[in-house]
Amino acid sequence: MNQIPYHEQKDRENILHLRMMIKELPPFCTDFFRGIEPQTSSRTRIAYAYDLKVFFDFLRKENPAMASIEIRDITLSHLDQINASDLEEYMEYLKYRFNDRKQEIVNKERGIMRKISSLKSFYNYFYRKEMLKNNPAALVRLPKLHEKEIIRLDVDEVALLLDAVEKGENLTEKQKAFHEKTKVRDLALLTLLLGTGIRVSECVGLDISDVDFKSGGIHIHRKGGKEVTVYFGMEVEDALQDYLDERELMIPEAGHENALFLSLQMKRISVRSVENLVKKYAKIVTPLKKITPHKLRSTYGTNLYRETGDIYLVADVLGHADVNTTKKHYAALDDARRRSARDKVKLRRD
Repeated sequence: MNQIPYHEQKDRENILHLRMMIKELPPFCTDFFRGIEPQTSSRTRIAYAYDLKVFFDFLRKENPAMASIEIRDITLSHLDQINASDLEEYMEYLKYRFNDRKQEIVNKERGIMRKISSLKSFYNYFYRKEMLKNNPAALVRLPKLHEKEIIRLDVDEVALLLDAVEKGENLTEKQKAFHEKTKVRDLALLTLLLGTGIRVSECVGLDISDVDFKSGGIHIHRKGGKEVTVYFGMEVEDALQDYLDERELMIPEAGHENALFLSLQMKRISVRSVENLVKKYAKIVTPLKKITPHKLRSTYGTNLYRETGDIYLVADVLGHADVNTTKKHYAALDDARRRSARDKVKLRRD
């Protein structure tokens, strides 16, 4: 029996999870999720469902007119009574709130922005369909985002990180015991992330058949369902080949036979496990930087841009749909390149 490809399996799981979430929302929300399905991924729709649940929960807790109404009983007529001031109050509510278990939840700028963006999409959909008379979300401004410093590894830190994986120095005794079993896998995985800039979700989704040493590339499924080949250099090839020699001797659990990277339980490695192993090794090399798999992706993008100066190539390799996203991330490097130009042109010969 053929295994379902990893990305299809995750999509099925997400869709089933989304269906369960929609059951907790007002019935008209089903129309919204059906309407946005062609343009969104299942993960994006799950994020929308979560954000809408937070909004409806706010209405019940903070709006006296809806205090006695269950979330499932909220109607579009109720939403037509909401104004821009109510939504501004919602933005304030999002900064500090409590869940059903009385645990405090703090949303930072980006978290608030995402929830308001979700609400704008929601209102826009029903307003365009003429199922709402008013669109107060259109009157609410998104919160201003303060640019965060982009954290990445320096060139020498990349070398130190890979050395830490190979040697296993400065690990705890418990970590050293596991290190002997996972060293080759960890080195291949981190070398792949640093040498290709692929996302952690793309990495864990790789099957053995996705690696092609003849062309020197890996076949991956990008966000939005796009399938591409990402090419790797000799360092990545050597690390992958060493791991695959070891991988041939492993006996995976049923349903995980095709997975490239396996956990110690002989199952496809999870995103959380990759995040933990990156954190473990990075803490040894650069304890003051919070390094995640995404920071390794930024490190690759930085190195590629420094070497080529081609922002469009970087955008293409990283899989950015909009080159402006790439430009925003590497603006500081662009400025450094512009500053370096000042000494390139001589006005007078010495």
